[in-house]
Amino acid sequence: MGYGIIFSDVDGTLLNSEHQVLPGTLSAIRLLEQQGIPFVIISARSPSGIYPIQEKYHFKSPIISYSGALILDENRKILYSKGFSREISKKVIGFIEKNQFDCSWNIYSLDTWIVKDRHDPRIIREENIVQAKAIEGTADMLPDNADIGKILCMCNPDCILDIEQELKSAFPSLSIVKSSSILLEIMQNGVTKSSAVKTLCKLWNVSLEDTVAFGDHYNDVEMLETVAMPFLMGNAPEELKSRFSNITESNDNEGIYHGLSKIGLVPEI
Repeated sequence: MGYGIIFSDVDGTLLNSEHQVLPGTLSAIRLLEQQGIPFVIISARSPSGIYPIQEKYHFKSPIISYSGALILDENRKILYSKGFSREISKKVIGFIEKNQFDCSWNIYSLDTWIVKDRHDPRIIREENIVQAKAIEGTADMLPDNADIGKILCMCNPDCILDIEQELKSAFPSLSIVKSSSILLEIMQNGVTKSSAVKTLCKLWNVSLEDTVAFGDHYNDVEMLETVAMPFLMGNAPEELKSRFSNITESNDNEGIYHGLSKIGLVPEI
């Protein structure tokens, strides 16, 4: 089979537990580039949370942000955007605050990241991880016609499942998915990593039979079920490992390189 495009999640997949790209993984990205095979970063992160990775490791790649709500080509030109309105974001934030959920909310629109309190330890931690800066404020800081890529809720892990269910019941028209033990992603209805894979493949006339993807968590499941060759990372939750047979090494042990080696796109280590 001639694989024509590779999709990779970021946290827990492209990056190791120290938030670094390992040498073998970087080598694989460069080998794919030489073969003319796009390596597409697909993440719940904003573009500004992905650019530092590309700049630090000196490579270009297409980007799918906000779990599929925004697609950029390798020159950062917008190919696709599907967000929700500023008014909907205000309703979601109002619901979160009214119910006094144990979480910190974040609003993302293109490269704008708005939070209530930058001194919140959860916000500080996220700024350090993604190497981007939030601004304090509300959705009213955005233009009336702003496209909201996502709202991110950084939750107490003991409360996240209850918060998820409350939000899903209150906003059935939105796509709400848990991306880690503390993070809830809220996007426009129909926005998933799977839908973004299909959209980009259609735009570029790439068959889904030629697709490969790497992921490690629940918000990667639909994407992994969509592509022809899915690789679940070895550091994924055990429950997911019972659902996927194709499990590569962990993000701390060159899982992406090992997976690409298995299908013949890079040399064996």
